[in-house]
This record gives sequence, C-alpha cells and structure tokens, in this order.
Amino acid sequence: MTATDAEFERTIGIAEAALERIKALRHAATPHNFEVWFTYASGINPSLNQIINDLIGRNGTITEAQVEELYLKHFSAAHIGERIDKVGTQIAGEIEQVMSMIEASIGTADSYSKSLAGATEEISNDQDREQVRAIVESLVSATREVESKNQVMQQRLKDSRQEIRELQENLEVVRTESLTDPLTTLSNRKFFDDAIERMLKGAETSGETFSVILTDIDHFKKFNDTYGHLTGDQVLRLVAVSLKHNVKGQDIAARYGGEEFAVLLPGTGLAQALTVADHIRRAVQSKELLRRSTGETLGRVTISLGVAQWRKGDDVSSLLERADSCLYAAKDAGRNCVIAENTLEDGRTKVA
Repeated sequence: MTATDAEFERTIGIAEAALERIKALRHAATPHNFEVWFTYASGINPSLNQIINDLIGRNGTITEAQVEELYLKHFSAAHIGERIDKVGTQIAGEIEQVMSMIEASIGTADSYSKSLAGATEEISNDQDREQVRAIVESLVSATREVESKNQVMQQRLKDSRQEIRELQENLEVVRTESLTDPLTTLSNRKFFDDAIERMLKGAETSGETFSVILTDIDHFKKFNDTYGHLTGDQVLRLVAVSLKHNVKGQDIAARYGGEEFAVLLPGTGLAQALTVADHIRRAVQSKELLRRSTGETLGRVTISLGVAQWRKGDDVSSLLERADSCLYAAKDAGRNCVIAENTLEDGRTKVA
C-alpha cells in the first residue's frame, strides 16, 4: 500500500467515525457539525476533545447548539484569520509590484537624464548641421521611449490602484464577517465583549451610564428536539430580526451564545432599557413561526429578558452577573417576561 493509499484509508475512516457520531446524536449533518466531529475523531485537537468529553460526561450527551458554539470558538475564527492573511498577502504583492515599477521608472528617468546631459555636451561643442540633427533625432527617440514606458506604467499604476482598492474592500468585508454571527447577522460575542469593555471605560471616564439586556429563548431545546435543527435556526433568526427592529443608533444587538442574545444601550438608564426590552419581547411574541417546507403553523416564540444598568465601580463581570440574575429570575417567574435589577432589589412586579 502506498503512502497515498494509506492516507486515503485513514481519512475515510475518520470521516466515517465522524458521521457515526452525528448519526448517534441525531444531529444534522451540516458542514459545521462535520468539521467539529471530524476533528474530534482525528484527535488532532486534544483541548477540543477534552471539552466535548467533559460536556458528554456531565450531561450524557451534547446538543447541536453546544457543537455550534464549539465551531464558532475553535474553527470560525481560524478560517477568518486565513482569509485575512490571504488578502493581506495579495495587497503586499500589489504594493511590491508598484514599488518595482517606481524603481524601473527612476532607472528610466536616470538614463534619460544622462542622454540629455550627453547631448548638451555634444551640442556645446562646434558641430556641423548633420551632427546636430543626429543628436536631436536621438533625443526625440529617447523621449518617445520614455513616453511609451510612462504610459505603460501609468496604466499599470491605475490597474494596481483599482486592485488594491478592491483588496481593501475585501479585507473590510472579512473584518466585518469576523465580528458578525453568520446565522443571525447580528454582532457576535467577540464584538460584544470588545464593545462592552469600551463602553465601560467610557462610562468610568465621562460618568455617562449605559444599560445591558440579556435575553434567552424560552424552551428553545424543545423547538430543536421537536422540529429539527433547521427550524431551530429559523427561531434564532426570528428573534434576531426583532432585536434589529427595536434597537437604533449606537445600540448594539449581539448573539451572546447559543440561544442567548445581548443588547447594549449607551446613554440609556434602567427605565428606558426596561421599555426597550419589553418592546423586543412583544415583537418576538407577535410573530407566528411557520414551517417553511409545509406552511404549518408551529406556534409563537417567547423570550425572557434581564436588564441591568452600569453603576460606578462595576466591571464587566459584575454588570453581566446582575443582568444574568435578572434573566434567570424572569425564567423562574414563568418566562415571557422582563425583569430589571431594581425589581429584584425591591420586589416590584415584573413586566410581562
């Protein structure tokens, strides 16, 4: 058996093991799921295998939402990095070509200057008419050659400028994708983490407050288990649309993880944030979920929300812990409601 044959047999065996895992868990055989389980079966990422084994050890299984989280954390960012490196290399290549053209142009100009200097010296001596004509003709020929080379270089520079502009646009697209959740097109967890850090530092400096909303889809696992992975994705997108329609300006809506979402509201106090949260809750509840393949009505989706406001002395953890406590209180209170931190503190009635 050749080395190529051995590698073929080895990779096919890994692929079959990955598919067996997917079948056993009854997960959808999506590219994301397959990549996670192929990597797991190959054993090339021990830390990933340890995380998966720990999850299965604690819960007896692993959900598709957890697999998707693992993909986003361990694979998605790597692919984005490869694309950024590729575009960066292309830009560097274009710049190197431009520099080469400039060097060639300098060489041509230097040669032309020497031609002019030589002609000047010759003309300064006593020359007959025919010799002067020959000198002038050589200068005309050199001038035309320089003009021709300049025209080629100008066109190449124009093409390079367009190419670099397109590569820069591609780089911006990749950068945006690296901060965007691919399923919902909301900001992703990395963007949220960076944004809340910036917002907190700004609040510490200026004293301008901000609020955060954490939300979780009620009974999301039931939707996934009952109707399948594709319907679960539809639910996530439905909630994402409601978030987008109820934030504005500098507000940030993000997919926080799995079926959890987060909203940052700069310059917004608790009372206003509570109103925004309830608008989001009502918007989600107002939409009926339809199965696209059959048009069957699957009912309405609801969400629970927790709201907290930045306080002087807060760090990211303390602020998010209060919002998370409010979210869990909303779930304990029967779901499909909003609870703000002042509700937990003084026992007032939830918004529902």
